Amino acid sequence: MSMAQLLQTNQSMLPERYKQLTDKEMETRITAIKTTLGDDLFIPCHHYQKDEVIQFADASGDSLQLAQVSAKQSASVIVFCGVHFMAETADILSKDNQHVILPDLRAGCSMADMANDQQTNEAWQVLQAIFGDTILPLTYVNSTASIKAFVGRNGGATVTSSNAKNMVKWALEQKQRLLFLPDQHLGRNTAYELGIKLKEMAVWDPIHRKLEYDGDYQQIKVILWKGHCSVHENFTVQNIAQVRKEHPNMKIIVHPECSHEVVQKSDDAGSTKYIIETIERAGSGTEWAIGTEMNLVNRIRKNHPNKKIISLNPYMCPCLTMNRIDLPHLLWVLEEVELGKMCNRIKVEKNMAMDAKIALDRMLQLS
Repeated sequence: MSMAQLLQTNQSMLPERYKQLTDKEMETRITAIKTTLGDDLFIPCHHYQKDEVIQFADASGDSLQLAQVSAKQSASVIVFCGVHFMAETADILSKDNQHVILPDLRAGCSMADMANDQQTNEAWQVLQAIFGDTILPLTYVNSTASIKAFVGRNGGATVTSSNAKNMVKWALEQKQRLLFLPDQHLGRNTAYELGIKLKEMAVWDPIHRKLEYDGDYQQIKVILWKGHCSVHENFTVQNIAQVRKEHPNMKIIVHPECSHEVVQKSDDAGSTKYIIETIERAGSGTEWAIGTEMNLVNRIRKNHPNKKIISLNPYMCPCLTMNRIDLPHLLWVLEEVELGKMCNRIKVEKNMAMDAKIALDRMLQLS
């Protein structure tokens, strides 16, 4: 069943009664259900989740890490507090007796949605016609199961923001050029760090179905999919200039999903895990402007009261789709589980899951 079809079913609709409960009532009930279900329930929560949800996490972290941890559990029910592609990855890696549930099916990812089957197959045909069998596809784990499967079928692999450098290097050892889906910024920043020049990178526009490049196509080494993270693209060089002016002693650290210009003007850049660990290692009294999702920035600030921490963009809001996971939806699906019902289950079709796992396994073997 497709995402659109799932959203049309009643199983995705939160019953009205949950909207009438107080936070305290919901927290008490969730705690009781966790106690009742014990080891048969596992709740992984992504770093970007709200505090009201992450307080119930059995594990917190990045998407792939959580999917891997979930698959190692004995629990038969995994209530994944993240977004749709993360729950898909958890299902791909999980055991046959495990059921992955997403509290709110509307919790999607705009970046993942920027590359679908039709667009990717069409782009591949055009690019193969231009370049022949000289391209290896890579996809960021922030992509749908179908895109991971496409990459797996075509000899490629997935990448994370932590291992992207190694994976891009590997890909260019296999073929003359690569196609990087779906986030152009992570692809561009990673390739540039490896010494690939901007003039050796092209952009595939899936909407207008064309290759954006001004020059000799034979110079192209990296083809970037024209996609982006709606959160990280909102950090700008103007934000950096403002911080430099108002906080001259402040270090700026950003996620590599930010634009190339922002990454180049920052003091440091790295994955969510890298950002968290960098702040943890930093000395007392140090000052940091962080360019990533607001829920995480606020949590880092709360955990480090001895350091001055701000968001690089003072007007940044949390990831809207991630924030669809809230106490009412979490309680609802847990009460359904308690009744033996698997509401909002995420199940990737078998053949697609097999191909997607090939792409994931290639990455894990090389990391």
